[in-house]
Amino acid sequence: MQTAFIVALAIIVGTILLSLAWRLMSRRHVIPCPSWLGRMVESDNPLARSNRAGFIVESLSIEPGMRVLDAGCGPGRVAIPLAAAVGPSGIVVAADLQQGMLDRVAEKAGSAGLTNVETIQAALGARRLEVSSFDRAVICAVLGEIPDRAAALAELFGCLKPGGLMAVAELIFDPHFQTATSVRTLARNAGFVERALHGNRFAYLMILERPTVPPHKSLERSRER
Repeated sequence: MQTAFIVALAIIVGTILLSLAWRLMSRRHVIPCPSWLGRMVESDNPLARSNRAGFIVESLSIEPGMRVLDAGCGPGRVAIPLAAAVGPSGIVVAADLQQGMLDRVAEKAGSAGLTNVETIQAALGARRLEVSSFDRAVICAVLGEIPDRAAALAELFGCLKPGGLMAVAELIFDPHFQTATSVRTLARNAGFVERALHGNRFAYLMILERPTVPPHKSLERSRER
C-alpha cells in the first residue's frame, strides 16, 4: 500500500515538474504537444463544459457555408465538428505546426465522409493565413505554446472578416494555460472586442470579435456627433 502511494506521488510530482519545465521552455521556443500524443487530447474533458467541441461550435453561431479556421488544430477534436456544422458548402481550414497532427485530421475527416476540410502546415504569427478570409476562428489550448503571442493574435485578427468571431478556449490542465486576463489584454491590443466569456478561471471560452469598425474610428464618429 505504501509503495503504491509513493509511486502515485512520484508520478504526480513528475507530471507537475514536467509541466512547469515545458511551460518555461515555451516562453523562448515553440514546443507544441507532440503528434504522437495526439490521441490523448482527442476527447473532450468531462470536467470542462466550456472547452467541449460541441459547446465551442454552438457558441460561435456556426452557419452552413461559413469558412472557419481551426488554429493549432491538433488531431481535429474541434475541426471535425466544425466541418459537420458548416456543411458541404462551407470550408474548415485546419492549421497546425506538425504534419503528424494534420495527417490525423485528414484521416478523421475521411472516416467521417467529410470533404470540406483543408489542412495547412503553418506556425501562427508567420503570416501564412489569407487576410480577411474567415468568418470564424478557433484557437483551443494553443496560445501558450506560441512564444510571440502578440504576433499570433495579430495574424488571427487580420485573417478574420470584419464582424467575424474567434473562440479562445483555455483549460488549467494544459501546461501552457493562459489566464483570461492575459488573453483579454493580448486580444484588446490586437484590436479584438470581447463579446462573451463562458466557464470559470480554470476553464473558459472567450468569444472575441473583429469589429466592423475599428475602435478608434468608432470613437471619432461619436465625437463628431
